[in-house]
Amino acid sequence: MLEAFIFATILCGFFGIIFKKNLIMKIVSMDVMSTGVVSYYVLMASREGLFAPIVSSNAKNVAYADPVPQAVILTAIVIGFSIQALMLVGVMKLARDNPTLESHEIEKNNTP
Repeated sequence: MLEAFIFATILCGFFGIIFKKNLIMKIVSMDVMSTGVVSYYVLMASREGLFAPIVSSNAKNVAYADPVPQAVILTAIVIGFSIQALMLVGVMKLARDNPTLESHEIEKNNTP
């Protein structure tokens, strides 16, 4: 059930990127899709176990969560944040030159 909700989040972001014409809404849709992908990756990585891989004397035969996907996801979150900031700067530059943020209007104004 949780996988279906995560997949729906990814699809909502994907369709938002395709069908929304406002550039800010495209950036928000990309962020929603990225959040869904990160959530799906975390869900798949936690299938093995839910405990932190800390060795102790009283924990025997416990299924541990793999820490490597967690590190990869932290890196993906940081990279996604930097890409989002870069896209927002690009939109700010476009907004300075164009009176609108609608993609079809910007294309129409900048086509020779």
